[in-house]
Amino acid sequence: QVQLVESGGGLVQAGGSLRLSCAASGSIFSINAMGWYRQAPGKQRELVAGITRGGNTNYADSVKGRFTISRDNAKNTVYLQMNSLKPEDTAVYICNANLWTMQSVKDDYWGQGTQVTVSS
Repeated sequence: QVQLVESGGGLVQAGGSLRLSCAASGSIFSINAMGWYRQAPGKQRELVAGITRGGNTNYADSVKGRFTISRDNAKNTVYLQMNSLKPEDTAVYICNANLWTMQSVKDDYWGQGTQVTVSS
């Protein structure tokens, strides 16, 4: 079994910051890419930021310059530092990992999500 557990969400005022964490555990051989998605009420799930094992990153245009994704490969953990938060950032943030399991299966795994609410 593989599980991803997110933490760090909460309520913050516009202009504030939050740092999300996601730790992967279980029958993992190697994690390829990790990323953060978000889903706001009435909207489709979208990729916020992704990072490869080697540290290459990509961001949604709406968060460039404000959010930073990073990872600690030794801990199988990915982080999302969110600065200058806006009300439109309000969403459930969901962690994703593409990985090889010990059973030689390559697949995507998802966390349960953590709520981020930005008030104006």
